[in-house]
Amino acid sequence: MSEFIPLSVPNFCGNEKKYVNDAVVSEWVSTGGSLVPRFEKAIADYVGADGAVACNSGTSGLHLAMLAAGIGAGDEVLCPTLTFIAAVNPVCYANAKPIFIGCGDSLCICPSLVRDFLEKNAEMKDGKCINKNTGAHIKALEVVHVFGNMANMPEIMKLAREYNLIVIEDATEALGTYYTDGEFKGKYAGTIGDIGVYSFNGNKLITTGSGGMVVSNHADWLEHARHLSTQAKSDELNYKHDEIGYNYRLTNLQAALGIAQMENIENFIAHKNEMHEFYMNQLDGKNGYSILDFREGVRSNKWFYSLYLSDDAKYTRDEIIAKLKEHKIQSRPIWGLINEQADYPKCEAYAIGSAKHYEERVVNIPCSTSLTKEDAQRVVDTLLSF
Repeated sequence: MSEFIPLSVPNFCGNEKKYVNDAVVSEWVSTGGSLVPRFEKAIADYVGADGAVACNSGTSGLHLAMLAAGIGAGDEVLCPTLTFIAAVNPVCYANAKPIFIGCGDSLCICPSLVRDFLEKNAEMKDGKCINKNTGAHIKALEVVHVFGNMANMPEIMKLAREYNLIVIEDATEALGTYYTDGEFKGKYAGTIGDIGVYSFNGNKLITTGSGGMVVSNHADWLEHARHLSTQAKSDELNYKHDEIGYNYRLTNLQAALGIAQMENIENFIAHKNEMHEFYMNQLDGKNGYSILDFREGVRSNKWFYSLYLSDDAKYTRDEIIAKLKEHKIQSRPIWGLINEQADYPKCEAYAIGSAKHYEERVVNIPCSTSLTKEDAQRVVDTLLSF
């Protein structure tokens, strides 16, 4: 049993050291080398995308996705307010503006609330969805698959067709999540909309230390994303550039780590599912606790576990986190609502009551792919002792 139980840490149980060492020996440790395209192919093949572009973070991947999709000045993007701020900042990087929408019980953006907002506040003009409040073009809908839980993509895509919206999937938390039945059976999170993004941060299902991947079946979008990620260099020999670009590339060294991690991804997901079931069996209905479940008809990666505190819970979210810390167990609150932070209060926000409710009542508890049953039992016993 561990003295300290972390929230979510990397699991290097395979060929990570070997592949990284091979990259070091080859001296291809920066953005050149054969491993980046190999890693891109591994991800594209795994999720069934036509192509993939590696980058240095999920955030940069979302920025590239916005630009590749043609999001720019004067545009507005429908976004969830219950998410990490890195999902929304790229909208502003692209000089567009977010419109914040509340969540459903899945914690993902709620399609019925999106529809309600559009029916009341938007109109179609010349094939464009126009915001009647601002006159701006609502060009895209960004979906975040929160904690690996698939958003309601059939309804999202129906909305996109009706209102001519580009769908950008923030699947940074949802690599490996896919539909097992229905309209999108076999389709992975990140591949259902127009363009999707994954993250390989240190706390994600697989990690490259830091990194991201853009996937799409729009070959021209991916080509543009790749071009922008390499400083928009049009002539490599003479250092000519044809637009404003970015240094968003992944390194060969990081790709070596990613390739090794991908070899164990299904084992990681199986462990996540097993431990999620363990927590549910041990905690549901006790002390005012429940573990939020994931969408039916979906094989989820169950990246993060959400302990929900009902009215019967004796302690608040912050008190639970503090008490777990006293017992050397790391936990965290869900994110603060984005429409209340930074420069975003000036942006439109619609029907965020449910998001506020979950913000105040959800605690993420230890969920590493290396979490032992003994440590999980200690988490349970500690929570039940309060």
